[in-house]
Amino acid sequence: MSEEGFRRKTPEEILLSIQKIEKGHLKIILGTVSGSGKTYHMLQEGNVLKKRGIDVVIGTVSALNHPKTIEQIGFVEIVPPIQWDKQGDLHQDLDLNAIIARNPEVVLVDALSHRNRPGALHPTRLEDVKYLISKKISVITTLNIYELTGVSNIAGKLTGKMVKVSSCVPENTLAMADEVKLLDVSPEVILNRLEDGSIEQRYEKSEGRDHLFRKDNLAVLRELALRFLAGEVNEQLDEYREQHGIVGPSGAAEKILVTAQYHWNGSILIRRGQQVAKRLGGDLMVVCFQPPNKNLSKNERTFKRSIIKLVRKIGAKFEELTIERGSVADQIVRYATEHNITRIVMGQSKRSRWEEIIYGSVINKILRKTKNIDVFIVADRAEKDGERVIPTKQLNKDLLDPYRRLTKQELANEIHKIKRGTLKVYIGAAPGVGKTYTMLREANELKKKGIDIVIGLLETHGRKETIDEVGSLETIPRKKIIYKGTTLEEMDTESIILSNPEVVLVDELAHTNVPGSKYQKRYEDVNDILQAGISVISTMNIQHLESLNDSVEQITGVRVRETVPDHILRRADEIELIDMSAEALRNRMKQGLIYAPIKIDQALNNFFKVGNLIALRELALREIADDVDERLEAWERKRTLRGPWRQQEVIFVCVNLRSDSERLIRRGFRIAYRLKALWYVSYVKDHHPLTDEEKQMLNKIQQLTERLDGLFVLYEAKDRRHVFKKLVHEMNEKRTTQVIIGQSARTRREEILKGSVIQRLLREVRHMDVLVVADQQSIKK
Repeated sequence: MSEEGFRRKTPEEILLSIQKIEKGHLKIILGTVSGSGKTYHMLQEGNVLKKRGIDVVIGTVSALNHPKTIEQIGFVEIVPPIQWDKQGDLHQDLDLNAIIARNPEVVLVDALSHRNRPGALHPTRLEDVKYLISKKISVITTLNIYELTGVSNIAGKLTGKMVKVSSCVPENTLAMADEVKLLDVSPEVILNRLEDGSIEQRYEKSEGRDHLFRKDNLAVLRELALRFLAGEVNEQLDEYREQHGIVGPSGAAEKILVTAQYHWNGSILIRRGQQVAKRLGGDLMVVCFQPPNKNLSKNERTFKRSIIKLVRKIGAKFEELTIERGSVADQIVRYATEHNITRIVMGQSKRSRWEEIIYGSVINKILRKTKNIDVFIVADRAEKDGERVIPTKQLNKDLLDPYRRLTKQELANEIHKIKRGTLKVYIGAAPGVGKTYTMLREANELKKKGIDIVIGLLETHGRKETIDEVGSLETIPRKKIIYKGTTLEEMDTESIILSNPEVVLVDELAHTNVPGSKYQKRYEDVNDILQAGISVISTMNIQHLESLNDSVEQITGVRVRETVPDHILRRADEIELIDMSAEALRNRMKQGLIYAPIKIDQALNNFFKVGNLIALRELALREIADDVDERLEAWERKRTLRGPWRQQEVIFVCVNLRSDSERLIRRGFRIAYRLKALWYVSYVKDHHPLTDEEKQMLNKIQQLTERLDGLFVLYEAKDRRHVFKKLVHEMNEKRTTQVIIGQSARTRREEILKGSVIQRLLREVRHMDVLVVADQQSIKK
């Protein structure tokens, strides 16, 4: 039995459960744009349910005359809709009376935002759906992201008013659903469907189609869908964690807290917090702590008005709190923990070195009292340089000159790009969401179009629905490798290249090859295949992305050993998320559709816990949204949802030979990547020789840095006293704008006797931002 099974339900939870029993189930298939395949997937799901013995009918289908739609209907019964004419355009309404009389278990209802004919029982299809659910009839329906009130306005602005919606549903519609599944489709796929006629003619001929169905507009709508659903999932995760008494950061989303005073630098801290939050895709909160019964001065009242005005303008949350008895650090930590904060943004300390020795450092107190909450100290140079902003990155001047001849190396690089195969990766939040199944389905579609496609490596894990989807696809036999007297099998990369297909399927990109293989990792084999001009379609789960390794461990308590360097995905031509809700995935597990029966209970009580799956889903949604944004920035920087980045940003990560250095490197990479920054990882060796264990650790952190495309630098100092001076010198030499260091291992007593490393650094580099990364602990869910 799972952990939830032993917990006694509250009266409110019992009432909610009874209410759910007394009504039907609502599932919404959410798309980014018309033509993303919502109707196809709705009908496909209906057929799957029918095969399982569920009584399913079709209430209405928008693209009923489309060949693929007709094919997908299969043997599902149709309850004829009520047809009516509106200005020469034929519309369909649900025949509620006929459906109620038929009383199926599930009804498929396309186009949830539809408005009914005048005189209908309900003005909207949404009301029809609510009525069916109240009659204990479950509904599977479809919706585009821009058909949500509020989102439609944003979509219109970002696409130059190319999105025109005749009717919308309330923004809380997704929250009403028992399950929401996002169909994440890349712009490339949508454009290909438009080209080959797979998208219905009425979308193709609609006014403004040429502008709406542009790559950049499609990317904007896709990112909107990913981020909006991530927000919905985050609320679900917060609710789950609250019910189970879990506090602190979830590991899935960034939440930034700015602690400011009614002072001239308050607005600067808030602006910097806003920039951090936007680039990391996080929420922003601002808190001002005030002594009890304090009367604000005239200047403080002016600064307060200015701060509140700014907070409202940028859409953040503001609170003014009275300082209670005890330490301010205690109150900040308590507030941050209760609100799941991941990063606290603060100004530089005004205390002198002796005051810090006597009274202690607020920053160190915060770091000692919490886990998983970083502290970001904003550079103290406002008086000299004014408020700090992030101007848009400058374009390379060479790119602006169309008459400049390419160098031989640039020409070779361009030719190499043309010859190289394309890489498409399907990503999921966890095993069992349907990545391999979807990959096989696409392969069969490509084969029907005459594409020469083969299976290079397939892992079905004994799942019948996956095996059935193989169809007539050719499989390249695996290579046999003898290792210590045992015959092992691995993908035969050489045979794939010799057979020279147009496309090859390679499952599980993060896989570690068996001993004796040419390469250690499967993605290295994939690179050889791409170099040979063969395109690859592959799969992986979000927990295998190298830079998310620490977040995944925080969420699940499991350190994932098989990882894929981030640059592999960044260089992929297409990435698509296969989305599935936590409950749907757990139901698949219980039905034996993912693991063998003997493993089911163990999986449900460990990795497949509800909290883990919700958090991993949110992590996947946000990561793919960020990837979409990065690609959009490459096309058109003006419309990025996360705002421009700072010019000439340089990140300097300080590491030692402790185990947490790898986490600092991953954090440095993610920040540098988001800010388009040059980044260094530095270690300073003194005159003492390294032990074998230290040499291994040094080699490990150097390899990780290079795997993440960072620059590793090794410095030497005469003795330990000069290590700090060497670091500061190199930071200044490299014009560093942000320093990343780990939490001090020194106790309060050691800080008094030997001084605080962090405080010393802050005094020496007041002109730089400093991020102090807190110690990490996994969160039990």
